[in-house]
Amino acid sequence: MTSLTISQAIFRLSDTRTLSLAELHLSQGESWAFVGSNGSGKSALARAIAGDLLLLNGERHSDFSNIVRLSFEQLQKLVADEWQRNNTDMLSADEDDTGRTTAEIIQHQVADATRCATLAAQFGIAHLLTRRFKYLSTGETRKTLLCQVLMQQPDLLVLDEPFDGLDVSARQQLADTLAQLAAQGQTMVLVLNRFDDIPAFVQHVGVLADCTLASVGPREQVLSDALIAQLAYSETLDGMPLPETEDPPRQVRPPEGEALIVLRNGVVQYNDKPILHGLNWQVSPGQHWQITGQNGAGKSTLLSLITGDHAQGYSNDLTLFGRRRGSGETIWDIKRHIGYVSSSLHLDYRVSSSVRNVILSGFFDSIGIYQAVSDRQQQLTTQWLELLGLAGSTADLPFHSLSWGQQRLALIARALVKHPALLILDEPLQGLDPLNRQLVRRWIDILIAEGRTQLLFVSHHAEDAPQCITHRLSFVPEGEIYRYEVEVLA
Repeated sequence: MTSLTISQAIFRLSDTRTLSLAELHLSQGESWAFVGSNGSGKSALARAIAGDLLLLNGERHSDFSNIVRLSFEQLQKLVADEWQRNNTDMLSADEDDTGRTTAEIIQHQVADATRCATLAAQFGIAHLLTRRFKYLSTGETRKTLLCQVLMQQPDLLVLDEPFDGLDVSARQQLADTLAQLAAQGQTMVLVLNRFDDIPAFVQHVGVLADCTLASVGPREQVLSDALIAQLAYSETLDGMPLPETEDPPRQVRPPEGEALIVLRNGVVQYNDKPILHGLNWQVSPGQHWQITGQNGAGKSTLLSLITGDHAQGYSNDLTLFGRRRGSGETIWDIKRHIGYVSSSLHLDYRVSSSVRNVILSGFFDSIGIYQAVSDRQQQLTTQWLELLGLAGSTADLPFHSLSWGQQRLALIARALVKHPALLILDEPLQGLDPLNRQLVRRWIDILIAEGRTQLLFVSHHAEDAPQCITHRLSFVPEGEIYRYEVEVLA
């Protein structure tokens, strides 16, 4: 029987870090899930199974002939490469957009238009096949790469966080598809942060800790042990304070008593295709909003109008923090009131920077540090690093040397350092393990309880929404566009 065996193996991660796997045996037709805290080595394990890590000691033997791995890092590189084809987001009338279409991305390794169309329909992206890949939402790009992977018909499929970035229906579609593949004998490895993301068909579970495979066994036994440890740790989170703001008495605040956001008949479109269609929306003092909708509905587009990053903000009747957009304010006048986390920001953070400087950049609303840093800013950043468990020598490591989940934690701290008037969290808990998700929700609760920050929260996981949410804006499909429903929750 076809199998993969790793025995007494040590794999190189860096000059100072290794991954240790005492014993692992995967047989044809089995389904595995590996879980662990952020930085525990889950993604490294996926690379080791796929044969993409240098083996220093021990043995790795595989009879599988076509191992295919899909990870966030591959998605990040693909998106970056597509944008490199054009150096500007806004193309002039006589400039060709050389970005590849979704269909071309799906068929990058295997050209088969019929199979491409079948997979696209299965994942609900058939209508996107002719659209440029780089203009897709995060969830849509994730579905596209999943189709690309399945085009290759691997005999061992390794998926690193396949459910992140997918809406509820898409997650269920993927789980159903993976279950069908498993029933057909597909050998599969899933690397996951959420215990509740482990599909029912998975037979075997492994838990990683400190880059060591700490536990392997039947699903029920391993999960029971892991959840007990998780619950014990969660009790230590109560009463945890946040670092202060840089200078509370002099903190920049928007006009007292005015709405933070007023959008009248908001419209955004690309090539005559509406993304936002006549949206009227206001965020009044004291309101905390959850924004919901399926992948591609326009949620991230709306947020980019608010952050000042979308060029069509000038063509809309949009007032931010008491000033009409286009009335002479700079993008920095907008950003100084905002703390922001999103998958697109994570993708944009490609500059070479230390973990410390990533968090420090939150004081300046920049990607990277381009001005003098005060002693007070350094002190507060050190406190955040200690909260994250990234203090000491880790703080000065390159940002991209961290696990993806640790990177996301650093970006969340970057958004919170100045205790902003408006905190925008677009899928903030993507890639975080259960304990860190609980930690971040605790931070949000503390910050909102101060009474000076309002929240816009986007997540495809309903259970991720913090308790402070007072209003919900829902993007509801209606033909080829969306209508908008507002609900008062508290």
